[in-house]
Amino acid sequence: MNMKSITFTLNNEKRSFDIEPDETLIDLLRRSGYTGTKLGCDTGMCGSCAVIIDGRIVNACILFAFQVDGRTVETIEGVGDFDRPHPLQTAMADAGAVQCGFCTPGIIMAAKALLEQKPNATEEDFNRHLDGNLCRCTGYVKIKEALLSCSSATGGQS
Repeated sequence: MNMKSITFTLNNEKRSFDIEPDETLIDLLRRSGYTGTKLGCDTGMCGSCAVIIDGRIVNACILFAFQVDGRTVETIEGVGDFDRPHPLQTAMADAGAVQCGFCTPGIIMAAKALLEQKPNATEEDFNRHLDGNLCRCTGYVKIKEALLSCSSATGGQS
């Protein structure tokens, strides 16, 4: 196939990539070393591949890479790291809301997108906004507790 060059802002850094016309964003990210974004169902149903594009949560497995040309993309690698975790990451760990960890990056990205739009998000807001994020290990009680602790509606900070 014919390669195409695209440029977009990835985790606050302008980057250029050569892509195949039918390459998905998840495939581009993972082959470029951004493996925190997980490939689960490959149909946009589980949320493990969630990234933030121009402030909105999007499943990277059902988006072609060329669709982010000129846009802003944030992956879990841009959220925090081991030495400086984001408050959402700390809250999830402190609440015991992670077990296998496969769904965690997508959940954090979805929660971050929500809290950036609505810092005082309620439990109902989280329920609606994270409806597409599936977890097989923990259930959702501890996840919701962790995320709510970051909402200004409950006195947390995002």
